[in-house]
Amino acid sequence: MKSLFSDRTLIAETPQKIGQKVRLFGWVNSVRDHGKLVFVDLRDQSGVVQIVGAKEVLGRLKNEFVVCLEGEVKKRPEKLVNPKISTGGVEVAAKSLEILSSAKELPFDIYGTGRKINEDLRLKYRYLDLRRPRLRNNLFLRHQLLQTFRQTLVKHGFWEVETPNLSKSTPEGARDFLVPSRLQPGKFYALPQSPQQYKQLLMVAGLERYFQIATCFRDEDLRADRQLEFKQVDLEMSFVDREAVLAEVEEVMIEVMKALGKPILKTPFPRLTYKEALEKYHSDKPDLRSKKDEEKFAFAWVVDFPLFEKTPQRTIAPVHHPFTSPNPEDLPLLEKSPLKVRSWQYDLVCNGQEVGGGSIRITDPKIQEKVFTILGHSKEEIRQKFGHLLTAFEYGVPPEGGIALGFDRLAAILSGEESIREVIAFPVNTAGKTAVMDAPAAVTEEQLKELGIKIK
Repeated sequence: MKSLFSDRTLIAETPQKIGQKVRLFGWVNSVRDHGKLVFVDLRDQSGVVQIVGAKEVLGRLKNEFVVCLEGEVKKRPEKLVNPKISTGGVEVAAKSLEILSSAKELPFDIYGTGRKINEDLRLKYRYLDLRRPRLRNNLFLRHQLLQTFRQTLVKHGFWEVETPNLSKSTPEGARDFLVPSRLQPGKFYALPQSPQQYKQLLMVAGLERYFQIATCFRDEDLRADRQLEFKQVDLEMSFVDREAVLAEVEEVMIEVMKALGKPILKTPFPRLTYKEALEKYHSDKPDLRSKKDEEKFAFAWVVDFPLFEKTPQRTIAPVHHPFTSPNPEDLPLLEKSPLKVRSWQYDLVCNGQEVGGGSIRITDPKIQEKVFTILGHSKEEIRQKFGHLLTAFEYGVPPEGGIALGFDRLAAILSGEESIREVIAFPVNTAGKTAVMDAPAAVTEEQLKELGIKIK
Protein backbone atom coordinates (compact mmCIF):
# COMPACT_ATOMS: atom_id res chain seq x y z
CA MET A 1 0.00 0.00 0.00
CA LYS A 2 1.36 3.39 -0.97
CA SER A 3 2.04 5.78 1.91
CA LEU A 4 0.42 9.20 1.98
CA PHE A 5 3.87 10.63 2.60
CA SER A 6 5.89 8.63 0.06
CA ASP A 7 5.86 11.32 -2.63
CA ARG A 8 6.25 14.28 -0.28
CA THR A 9 8.16 17.30 -1.57
CA LEU A 10 10.05 19.39 0.96
CA ILE A 11 9.40 23.10 0.71
CA ALA A 12 13.10 23.81 0.09
CA GLU A 13 12.87 21.65 -3.04
CA THR A 14 10.08 23.64 -4.71
CA PRO A 15 12.37 26.01 -6.72
CA GLN A 16 13.66 22.92 -8.58
CA LYS A 17 10.13 21.73 -9.43
CA ILE A 18 8.69 24.58 -11.50
CA GLY A 19 5.84 23.28 -13.65
CA GLN A 20 5.52 20.09 -11.58
CA LYS A 21 2.78 18.86 -9.28
CA VAL A 22 3.88 18.52 -5.65
CA ARG A 23 2.51 17.30 -2.36
CA LEU A 24 3.54 19.48 0.60
CA PHE A 25 3.13 18.92 4.33
CA GLY A 26 3.58 21.51 7.04
CA TRP A 27 2.23 24.22 9.30
CA VAL A 28 0.29 27.29 8.20
CA ASN A 29 2.57 30.24 8.93
CA SER A 30 0.12 32.98 7.88
CA VAL A 31 -3.15 33.46 5.98
CA ARG A 32 -4.00 36.49 3.83
CA ASP A 33 -7.59 36.61 2.49
CA HIS A 34 -7.84 38.72 -0.68
CA GLY A 35 -11.46 37.88 -1.47
CA LYS A 36 -11.62 35.23 -4.17
CA LEU A 37 -7.95 34.38 -3.69
CA VAL A 38 -6.27 33.35 -0.45
CA PHE A 39 -2.52 33.52 0.09
CA VAL A 40 -0.93 31.17 2.60
CA ASP A 41 2.66 30.90 3.81
CA LEU A 42 3.32 27.21 4.47
CA ARG A 43 6.21 26.12 6.69
CA ASP A 44 8.10 22.87 7.20
CA GLN A 45 11.53 22.20 8.67
CA SER A 46 13.22 23.07 5.38
CA GLY A 47 11.66 26.50 4.79
CA VAL A 48 8.60 28.59 3.89
CA VAL A 49 6.78 28.91 0.56
CA GLN A 50 3.81 30.94 -0.62
CA ILE A 51 0.63 29.07 -1.54
CA VAL A 52 -2.10 30.71 -3.62
CA GLY A 53 -5.55 29.25 -4.17
CA ALA A 54 -9.26 29.79 -4.33
CA LYS A 55 -11.16 30.57 -1.18
CA GLU A 56 -13.04 27.30 -1.60
CA VAL A 57 -9.73 25.43 -1.19
CA LEU A 58 -7.81 27.55 1.36
CA GLY A 59 -10.51 29.57 3.10
CA ARG A 60 -10.79 27.23 6.14
CA LEU A 61 -7.18 27.66 7.18
CA LYS A 62 -5.90 29.36 10.31
CA ASN A 63 -2.40 29.89 11.64
CA GLU A 64 -0.58 26.73 12.80
CA PHE A 65 -3.00 24.26 11.22
CA VAL A 66 -1.13 21.17 10.00
CA VAL A 67 -2.04 20.37 6.39
CA CYS A 68 -1.38 18.26 3.34
CA LEU A 69 -1.54 20.37 0.21
CA GLU A 70 -1.31 19.41 -3.45
CA GLY A 71 -0.64 21.86 -6.22
CA GLU A 72 1.59 23.01 -9.06
CA VAL A 73 4.82 24.96 -8.60
CA LYS A 74 4.84 28.16 -10.64
CA LYS A 75 7.42 30.83 -11.24
CA ARG A 76 6.48 34.14 -9.65
CA PRO A 77 6.47 37.33 -11.76
CA GLU A 78 9.81 39.12 -11.46
CA LYS A 79 8.30 42.10 -9.65
CA LEU A 80 6.72 39.77 -7.06
CA VAL A 81 9.90 37.79 -6.23
CA ASN A 82 10.75 37.74 -2.51
CA PRO A 83 14.57 37.85 -2.28
CA LYS A 84 14.55 37.33 1.51
CA ILE A 85 13.78 33.60 1.28
CA SER A 86 15.22 30.80 -0.87
CA THR A 87 11.75 29.94 -2.23
CA GLY A 88 10.90 33.56 -3.01
CA GLY A 89 11.00 33.00 -6.77
CA VAL A 90 8.16 30.46 -6.79
CA GLU A 91 4.67 29.87 -5.45
CA VAL A 92 2.41 26.85 -5.37
CA ALA A 93 -1.04 26.99 -6.96
CA ALA A 94 -3.20 24.92 -4.63
CA LYS A 95 -5.42 22.24 -6.18
CA SER A 96 -6.51 20.32 -3.08
CA LEU A 97 -6.10 20.51 0.68
CA GLU A 98 -6.44 18.15 3.63
CA ILE A 99 -6.37 19.49 7.18
CA LEU A 100 -4.42 16.94 9.25
CA SER A 101 -4.68 18.83 12.54
CA SER A 102 -6.29 22.08 13.66
CA ALA A 103 -4.75 24.48 16.21
CA LYS A 104 -6.41 26.67 18.80
CA GLU A 105 -5.27 30.23 19.47
CA LEU A 106 -1.67 30.29 20.71
CA PRO A 107 -0.85 31.60 24.22
CA PHE A 108 1.70 34.01 22.76
CA ASP A 109 3.09 35.27 19.47
CA ILE A 110 5.62 32.91 17.87
CA TYR A 111 6.54 35.00 14.86
CA GLY A 112 8.65 37.67 16.56
CA THR A 113 11.82 37.34 18.65
CA GLY A 114 9.87 36.52 21.81
CA ARG A 115 12.37 38.38 23.98
CA LYS A 116 9.68 40.45 25.75
CA ILE A 117 7.46 37.46 26.52
CA ASN A 118 7.64 36.03 30.05
CA GLU A 119 10.28 33.30 29.93
CA ASP A 120 8.40 30.90 32.23
CA LEU A 121 5.39 31.10 29.90
CA ARG A 122 7.63 30.44 26.89
CA LEU A 123 9.22 27.44 28.61
CA LYS A 124 5.83 26.04 29.66
CA TYR A 125 4.86 25.94 25.99
CA ARG A 126 8.39 25.30 24.73
CA TYR A 127 7.10 23.16 21.83
CA LEU A 128 5.40 26.33 20.52
CA ASP A 129 8.32 28.60 21.36
CA LEU A 130 10.59 26.36 19.28
CA ARG A 131 8.51 27.17 16.21
CA ARG A 132 9.93 30.68 16.50
CA PRO A 133 12.45 31.39 13.69
CA ARG A 134 15.10 32.68 16.11
CA LEU A 135 15.07 29.51 18.20
CA ARG A 136 14.84 27.25 15.16
CA ASN A 137 17.95 28.97 13.78
CA ASN A 138 19.69 28.55 17.14
CA LEU A 139 18.96 24.82 17.24
CA PHE A 140 20.11 24.43 13.64
CA LEU A 141 23.40 26.16 14.46
CA ARG A 142 23.71 23.90 17.51
CA HIS A 143 23.19 20.88 15.23
CA GLN A 144 25.85 22.17 12.82
CA LEU A 145 28.28 22.85 15.66
CA LEU A 146 27.77 19.36 17.08
CA GLN A 147 28.34 17.63 13.75
CA THR A 148 31.33 19.82 12.89
CA PHE A 149 33.04 19.01 16.19
CA ARG A 150 32.49 15.30 15.60
CA GLN A 151 33.80 15.36 12.05
CA THR A 152 36.80 17.52 12.94
CA LEU A 153 37.85 15.48 15.97
CA VAL A 154 37.55 12.19 14.08
CA LYS A 155 39.74 13.71 11.35
CA HIS A 156 42.30 14.55 14.06
CA GLY A 157 42.47 10.92 15.18
CA PHE A 158 40.17 11.05 18.21
CA TRP A 159 37.91 8.13 19.11
CA GLU A 160 34.43 8.82 20.43
CA VAL A 161 33.94 6.81 23.61
CA GLU A 162 30.91 6.99 25.91
CA THR A 163 31.43 6.90 29.66
CA PRO A 164 28.80 6.02 32.31
CA ASN A 165 26.12 8.40 33.56
CA LEU A 166 25.68 6.35 36.72
CA SER A 167 28.88 6.82 38.64
CA LYS A 168 30.29 7.53 42.10
CA SER A 169 30.10 10.67 44.19
CA THR A 170 33.53 12.31 44.34
CA PRO A 171 34.36 15.90 45.32
CA GLU A 172 34.81 17.85 42.07
CA GLY A 173 33.64 21.33 43.04
CA ALA A 174 29.83 21.24 42.79
CA ARG A 175 26.95 19.34 44.40
CA ASP A 176 26.17 15.94 42.94
CA PHE A 177 22.82 14.72 41.73
CA LEU A 178 22.30 11.45 43.60
CA VAL A 179 20.40 8.42 42.30
CA PRO A 180 19.35 5.79 44.87
CA SER A 181 20.13 2.18 44.05
CA ARG A 182 17.28 -0.34 44.31
CA LEU A 183 19.64 -3.33 44.05
CA GLN A 184 22.10 -1.93 46.62
CA PRO A 185 19.84 -0.48 49.35
CA GLY A 186 21.25 2.54 51.13
CA LYS A 187 23.78 3.27 48.40
CA PHE A 188 23.67 5.90 45.70
CA TYR A 189 24.97 6.58 42.24
CA ALA A 190 26.01 10.11 41.33
CA LEU A 191 25.36 11.65 37.94
CA PRO A 192 28.71 12.83 36.51
CA GLN A 193 29.80 16.43 36.93
CA SER A 194 32.25 15.55 34.17
CA PRO A 195 33.82 12.38 32.73
CA GLN A 196 37.15 13.48 34.24
CA GLN A 197 38.22 10.29 36.00
CA TYR A 198 36.88 7.99 33.31
CA LYS A 199 38.81 9.75 30.57
CA GLN A 200 41.99 9.52 32.62
CA LEU A 201 41.36 5.79 33.00
CA LEU A 202 40.92 5.59 29.22
CA MET A 203 44.42 7.04 28.85
CA VAL A 204 45.73 4.32 31.18
CA ALA A 205 43.89 1.82 28.95
CA GLY A 206 45.90 2.99 25.94
CA LEU A 207 43.13 4.88 24.08
CA GLU A 208 45.42 7.79 23.33
CA ARG A 209 42.91 10.22 21.81
CA TYR A 210 39.41 10.28 23.29
CA PHE A 211 36.46 12.60 22.83
CA GLN A 212 32.86 12.65 23.90
CA ILE A 213 29.95 15.05 23.57
CA ALA A 214 29.23 14.46 27.21
CA THR A 215 26.12 15.20 29.23
CA CYS A 216 27.13 16.51 32.65
CA PHE A 217 25.12 17.31 35.77
CA ARG A 218 25.78 19.84 38.53
CA ASP A 219 23.33 20.72 41.27
CA GLU A 220 24.20 24.41 41.47
CA ASP A 221 22.53 27.80 41.39
CA LEU A 222 21.30 28.79 37.95
CA ARG A 223 22.48 31.75 35.92
CA ALA A 224 22.33 32.73 32.26
CA ASP A 225 25.39 30.57 31.48
CA ARG A 226 24.51 27.57 33.68
CA GLN A 227 22.11 24.63 33.57
CA LEU A 228 21.65 21.66 35.88
CA GLU A 229 22.23 19.45 32.84
CA PHE A 230 24.63 20.59 30.15
CA LYS A 231 26.86 19.44 27.30
CA GLN A 232 30.61 19.64 26.97
CA VAL A 233 33.01 18.57 24.24
CA ASP A 234 35.34 16.44 26.32
CA LEU A 235 38.86 15.69 25.04
CA GLU A 236 41.85 13.82 26.41
CA MET A 237 45.23 13.01 24.85
CA SER A 238 48.24 10.90 25.81
CA PHE A 239 51.93 11.73 25.30
CA VAL A 240 51.34 15.47 25.37
CA ASP A 241 52.47 18.48 27.33
CA ARG A 242 50.71 21.81 27.70
CA GLU A 243 52.03 23.19 24.43
CA ALA A 244 50.87 20.14 22.48
CA VAL A 245 47.34 20.32 23.94
CA LEU A 246 46.97 24.05 23.27
CA ALA A 247 48.18 23.64 19.69
CA GLU A 248 45.84 20.71 19.00
CA VAL A 249 42.75 22.33 20.52
CA GLU A 250 43.47 25.63 18.79
CA GLU A 251 43.72 23.91 15.43
CA VAL A 252 40.42 22.10 16.04
CA MET A 253 38.67 25.33 17.05
CA ILE A 254 39.95 27.20 13.99
CA GLU A 255 38.70 24.42 11.70
CA VAL A 256 35.29 24.33 13.41
CA MET A 257 34.84 28.09 13.19
CA LYS A 258 35.91 28.16 9.55
CA ALA A 259 33.44 25.38 8.68
CA LEU A 260 30.63 27.40 10.27
CA GLY A 261 31.67 30.65 8.58
CA LYS A 262 32.42 32.38 11.89
CA PRO A 263 35.29 34.93 11.74
CA ILE A 264 38.04 34.69 14.36
CA LEU A 265 39.60 37.98 15.41
CA LYS A 266 43.17 36.78 15.70
CA THR A 267 45.20 33.63 15.14
CA PRO A 268 47.24 32.20 16.72
CA PHE A 269 45.11 32.77 19.78
CA PRO A 270 46.67 35.35 22.11
CA ARG A 271 48.07 33.91 25.32
CA LEU A 272 47.93 35.61 28.72
CA THR A 273 49.04 34.44 32.12
CA TYR A 274 46.43 34.51 34.86
CA LYS A 275 48.34 37.37 36.49
CA GLU A 276 48.52 39.38 33.23
CA ALA A 277 44.79 38.92 32.57
CA LEU A 278 43.89 40.25 36.02
CA GLU A 279 46.31 43.17 35.82
CA LYS A 280 45.38 44.27 32.29
CA TYR A 281 41.70 43.34 32.02
CA HIS A 282 40.70 42.86 35.69
CA SER A 283 39.28 39.49 34.73
CA ASP A 284 40.51 35.99 33.96
CA LYS A 285 37.95 35.94 31.12
CA PRO A 286 39.04 38.96 29.08
CA ASP A 287 37.18 40.26 26.03
CA LEU A 288 39.85 41.28 23.52
CA ARG A 289 37.47 42.91 21.02
CA SER A 290 37.22 46.60 20.24
CA LYS A 291 33.96 48.21 19.03
CA LYS A 292 34.86 47.56 15.39
CA ASP A 293 35.38 43.86 16.15
CA GLU A 294 31.97 43.16 17.72
CA GLU A 295 30.96 40.75 14.93
CA LYS A 296 34.12 38.67 15.34
CA PHE A 297 35.07 36.02 17.86
CA ALA A 298 38.08 36.79 20.02
CA PHE A 299 39.64 33.63 21.43
CA ALA A 300 42.49 33.69 23.91
CA TRP A 301 44.31 31.31 26.22
CA VAL A 302 44.75 32.06 29.92
CA VAL A 303 47.52 30.02 31.56
CA ASP A 304 49.56 29.74 34.76
CA PHE A 305 46.64 29.66 37.16
CA PRO A 306 47.35 29.01 40.83
CA LEU A 307 46.84 25.37 41.76
CA PHE A 308 44.94 26.21 44.97
CA GLU A 309 42.87 29.06 46.38
CA LYS A 310 41.53 30.00 49.80
CA THR A 311 37.79 29.57 50.32
CA PRO A 312 35.64 31.98 52.38
CA GLN A 313 35.74 29.30 55.09
CA ARG A 314 39.58 29.65 55.05
CA THR A 315 40.10 26.15 53.70
CA ILE A 316 42.12 25.28 50.60
CA ALA A 317 40.31 24.32 47.40
CA PRO A 318 41.51 23.54 43.87
CA VAL A 319 41.17 26.38 41.37
CA HIS A 320 40.29 23.84 38.67
CA HIS A 321 39.94 20.30 40.01
CA PRO A 322 42.14 18.02 42.15
CA PHE A 323 43.59 16.14 39.17
CA THR A 324 45.43 19.17 37.73
CA SER A 325 49.20 18.82 37.70
CA PRO A 326 51.34 21.35 39.57
CA ASN A 327 53.95 23.16 37.53
CA PRO A 328 57.07 20.97 38.05
CA GLU A 329 59.09 24.09 38.88
CA ASP A 330 56.85 24.68 41.90
CA LEU A 331 56.85 21.17 43.35
CA PRO A 332 59.20 22.20 46.20
CA LEU A 333 56.47 24.65 47.33
CA LEU A 334 53.74 22.01 47.50
CA GLU A 335 54.50 21.07 51.11
CA LYS A 336 55.02 24.44 52.82
CA SER A 337 53.49 27.08 50.49
CA PRO A 338 50.74 25.40 48.46
CA LEU A 339 49.01 28.70 47.62
CA LYS A 340 52.13 29.78 45.71
CA VAL A 341 52.12 26.71 43.46
CA ARG A 342 51.26 27.34 39.81
CA SER A 343 49.30 24.76 37.88
CA TRP A 344 49.32 23.31 34.38
CA GLN A 345 45.72 24.54 34.02
CA TYR A 346 44.63 26.49 30.95
CA ASP A 347 41.34 28.17 30.06
CA LEU A 348 40.03 29.05 26.60
CA VAL A 349 38.01 32.28 26.59
CA CYS A 350 35.92 33.87 23.83
CA ASN A 351 34.38 37.34 23.86
CA GLY A 352 34.71 37.65 27.61
CA GLN A 353 33.41 34.20 28.54
CA GLU A 354 35.16 30.98 29.49
CA VAL A 355 34.38 28.37 26.84
CA GLY A 356 36.83 25.70 27.91
CA GLY A 357 38.97 24.57 30.79
CA GLY A 358 41.64 21.91 30.92
CA SER A 359 44.99 20.88 32.28
CA ILE A 360 47.87 18.49 32.20
CA ARG A 361 46.94 15.74 34.67
CA ILE A 362 48.73 14.34 37.67
CA THR A 363 50.03 10.86 36.84
CA ASP A 364 52.29 10.30 39.85
CA PRO A 365 50.23 8.64 42.63
CA LYS A 366 52.43 10.20 45.33
CA ILE A 367 51.81 13.74 44.02
CA GLN A 368 48.10 12.98 43.61
CA GLU A 369 47.84 11.75 47.20
CA LYS A 370 49.72 14.84 48.38
CA VAL A 371 47.22 17.12 46.59
CA PHE A 372 44.29 15.25 48.12
CA THR A 373 45.89 15.61 51.56
CA ILE A 374 46.37 19.37 51.11
CA LEU A 375 42.67 19.59 50.20
CA GLY A 376 41.82 18.05 53.56
CA HIS A 377 41.04 14.45 52.61
CA SER A 378 42.04 11.72 55.05
CA LYS A 379 43.95 8.64 53.88
CA GLU A 380 40.80 6.56 54.32
CA GLU A 381 38.73 9.02 52.29
CA ILE A 382 41.37 9.14 49.54
CA ARG A 383 41.32 5.38 49.18
CA GLN A 384 37.54 5.21 49.35
CA LYS A 385 36.86 7.95 46.80
CA PHE A 386 39.90 7.80 44.55
CA GLY A 387 41.50 4.40 45.14
CA HIS A 388 40.47 3.17 41.68
CA LEU A 389 42.44 5.99 40.04
CA LEU A 390 45.53 5.64 42.20
CA THR A 391 45.57 1.89 41.58
CA ALA A 392 45.35 2.46 37.84
CA PHE A 393 48.43 4.71 38.02
CA GLU A 394 50.42 1.70 39.26
CA TYR A 395 49.97 -0.13 35.95
CA GLY A 396 51.64 2.29 33.56
CA VAL A 397 50.14 5.69 32.81
CA PRO A 398 51.29 8.02 30.00
CA PRO A 399 51.74 11.77 30.38
CA GLU A 400 48.33 13.14 29.46
CA GLY A 401 46.09 16.17 29.38
CA GLY A 402 42.92 17.48 27.87
CA ILE A 403 40.15 20.02 27.96
CA ALA A 404 36.39 20.29 28.33
CA LEU A 405 34.73 22.81 26.01
CA GLY A 406 31.40 24.23 27.13
CA PHE A 407 29.22 23.28 24.19
CA ASP A 408 26.06 25.15 25.23
CA ARG A 409 28.00 28.28 26.13
CA LEU A 410 29.85 28.25 22.81
CA ALA A 411 26.58 27.71 20.92
CA ALA A 412 25.08 30.72 22.71
CA ILE A 413 28.05 32.93 21.84
CA LEU A 414 27.94 31.91 18.17
CA SER A 415 24.16 32.51 18.10
CA GLY A 416 24.48 35.95 19.67
CA GLU A 417 22.44 34.89 22.71
CA GLU A 418 23.06 36.05 26.27
CA SER A 419 21.53 32.93 27.86
CA ILE A 420 22.30 29.30 27.09
CA ARG A 421 18.59 28.58 27.62
CA GLU A 422 18.04 30.06 24.15
CA VAL A 423 20.15 27.35 22.48
CA ILE A 424 18.83 24.33 24.42
CA ALA A 425 15.65 22.64 23.27
CA PHE A 426 14.18 22.03 26.74
CA PRO A 427 16.14 23.91 29.40
CA VAL A 428 15.26 24.33 33.07
CA ASN A 429 14.12 27.74 34.22
CA THR A 430 15.81 29.85 36.89
CA ALA A 431 13.96 27.87 39.57
CA GLY A 432 15.45 24.62 38.27
CA LYS A 433 12.18 23.32 36.75
CA THR A 434 11.67 21.83 33.32
CA ALA A 435 8.47 23.81 32.90
CA VAL A 436 7.07 21.91 29.93
CA MET A 437 7.04 18.67 31.99
CA ASP A 438 6.71 20.31 35.41
CA ALA A 439 9.78 18.45 36.63
CA PRO A 440 10.95 17.70 39.29
CA ALA A 441 7.75 16.06 40.46
CA ALA A 442 6.54 13.94 43.36
CA VAL A 443 6.73 10.15 43.12
CA THR A 444 4.55 7.47 44.67
CA GLU A 445 4.98 5.97 48.12
CA GLU A 446 5.49 2.59 46.43
CA GLN A 447 8.46 3.94 44.47
CA LEU A 448 10.04 5.41 47.60
CA LYS A 449 9.42 2.24 49.60
CA GLU A 450 11.14 0.12 46.95
CA LEU A 451 14.20 2.37 47.25
CA GLY A 452 14.13 2.40 51.05
CA ILE A 453 13.54 6.15 51.21
CA LYS A 454 11.28 8.07 53.59
CA ILE A 455 10.39 11.73 53.05
CA LYS A 456 10.14 13.68 56.32
